[in-house]
Amino acid sequence: MPKRKGRPVVHTVTVLALLAGSAYFTYELRHDAKAKLPAGQSVTENLHTSGGAPGKETWERLNNPARSVLRDGKGAVIATFTDGARTATLKGPTRTFSEPVNTTTKVVTDDWVRLMPETWTKGSEKQQWFKDWFKQYYGSQEDDVFAFAFQYIQGAPVKKDDQGIQYEGHATYGPLKSDGVDRYEQTDFYDYLGIPYTFRDGVTVYPQKDRLRAVDCSGYLRLVYGYRARFPLMSDNIHGDGLPRTADGMARGKEGVDIIKLRGPSPWYVQPQNIDVLQPGDLLFFKMDHRTGNHMDHSAIYLGPDTEGHKVFISSRKEQNGPTIGDQGGVSRLDGNGFYAKLFRSAKRL
Repeated sequence: MPKRKGRPVVHTVTVLALLAGSAYFTYELRHDAKAKLPAGQSVTENLHTSGGAPGKETWERLNNPARSVLRDGKGAVIATFTDGARTATLKGPTRTFSEPVNTTTKVVTDDWVRLMPETWTKGSEKQQWFKDWFKQYYGSQEDDVFAFAFQYIQGAPVKKDDQGIQYEGHATYGPLKSDGVDRYEQTDFYDYLGIPYTFRDGVTVYPQKDRLRAVDCSGYLRLVYGYRARFPLMSDNIHGDGLPRTADGMARGKEGVDIIKLRGPSPWYVQPQNIDVLQPGDLLFFKMDHRTGNHMDHSAIYLGPDTEGHKVFISSRKEQNGPTIGDQGGVSRLDGNGFYAKLFRSAKRL
């Protein structure tokens, strides 16, 4: 987290606040577990904890994409690690995510999406860095990518660090244009925070005063995966290493693994036929506007199935004026023939 001057750093108080912070979830909490959880986190079951399954845990290699999975003594997958990616999906206590103001959709999941300190390669389970990381986070209820993502929906509680900088709370998409209908884009995470930010390539950017507490679709992903989960960030789409600035930059960038590649004729490409390869936490990219040429122009985070079995996502969008899993401007589903499903084009795993 940033200081006001120079490169952003995390203050001790801020670190504690981030680790203790929780998503804005519905409350479906067992009484015997409630006292153990950060305030506001909703856990309904505690099925996947270290040592909870009989027998010996085993590793297995799978393809398409190349990945390593860890199975418990009963053969169930309890963790997935993809070659070339830092994102890991771990099984843990079941949580319920909802946004009752804007949708009846609920996501009940035991998936916890976390960022590893290094990129996964075959055999990484034997490395000391992984053993230390896995021991710390398997079964942990510290905030993960999903928790961060829901800390910016409508109604999310405000949290500030020791310098008074708000790092959680409802985010908007951007201010209205003069027509009173469309909204300005190009709102990044530092606009939401309202502070200057110095990237690793030495470039310092300054927030736009009229964009305070706002993030566009790619700015939202950078807020969640970059500023909160600490994935490196580029200052634009060209310079340095890390997550690029725009949806198209992310979709075509070198970071992560292409789970669903762009296919078909440019500029519109084609809708993927097989979306079962997606994993919770994957970045999704959409082609929505003919004015942007062959560029991908919307991005989202895949959440997995909702309680009705639909494959859903969360994104910051103009119609809702901020992050949502809601229905305004089209339901947040990848399956079927809905608005976003028809415009979905590719996916990447960081």
